[in-house]
Amino acid sequence: MSAQRHHHEHHNSHRLGWLRASVLGANDGIVSVSSLVLGVAASQADGHNILLAGIAGLVAGALSMAAGEYVSVSSQADTEQADLAMERREIEAHPEAEHTELKNIYIQRGLEAPLADQVARQLMAHDALGAHARDELGMSEITAARPLQAALASAASFAVGAAVPLIVVLLASRSAVMAAVSISVLLSLMVLGALSAKAGGAPMFKSAARVTIWGAIAMGMTSAAGLLFGAAV
Repeated sequence: MSAQRHHHEHHNSHRLGWLRASVLGANDGIVSVSSLVLGVAASQADGHNILLAGIAGLVAGALSMAAGEYVSVSSQADTEQADLAMERREIEAHPEAEHTELKNIYIQRGLEAPLADQVARQLMAHDALGAHARDELGMSEITAARPLQAALASAASFAVGAAVPLIVVLLASRSAVMAAVSISVLLSLMVLGALSAKAGGAPMFKSAARVTIWGAIAMGMTSAAGLLFGAAV
C-alpha cells in the first residue's frame, strides 16, 4: 500500500458556461410564462386563450433566449479573439517587454523576482500566448465563450421551464388554474434553485429561497396587472 492515498478534488467551475445558461433559461421560462398565464387568467379569459397565450410565450421566449444568448456570447467571443490577436502581435514584436510584464504579474502574486523571472521565461518558451491569455487577460478553456452552446442551453431550458405552467393549465379546471399554477411554479422554482446550487456546489437553501422569492414577486405583480386591466376592459 502506498504511503499516501491519491488525492482527488472535485470542482464545479467547468460547468459555469452551460450551467449559467441553463439555470437562467429554466428560471425565465418558469417565471415569464407562468406570469403570462396568471395575468391572462386574472383578466377572466377562458381556458383556450390562457393556453394559447402560454404556448405563444413559450415559443417566443425560447427563440428570444437563444438569439439573445448567441448574440451576447458571440460578442464576448469576438472580444476575446481580438484581445488574443493583439497579445499575439505584442509577443512577436516585443518579447522581452512581454516577458517582463508576465514576470511582474507573478511577483505581484507572491513569487520572488528570480523565481518569477524563471517561471515567466519557461512558460513563454512553452506557450507564450497561452500564458499571457491565462495570467494577464484572465482567459481559460473553462471560461471561454461558447455562443452555440449557450444559445441551445438557454432555448432548451426555457422550453422545459415554460412547460411546467402549460401542463398545469391543461390539467387544472378554469376555476383552479391560478392557484394550481402558482403552487406548482413555486415548487418548481424551489427545486430549480436547489438543483442549480447542487450542480454548482453552492448553498442549496439560499439559492432556492432567492429564486422562489423573486419568482413569487413577478407572478404577483403580473396577476395584479391582469386583474386591473381585465376589470378595466
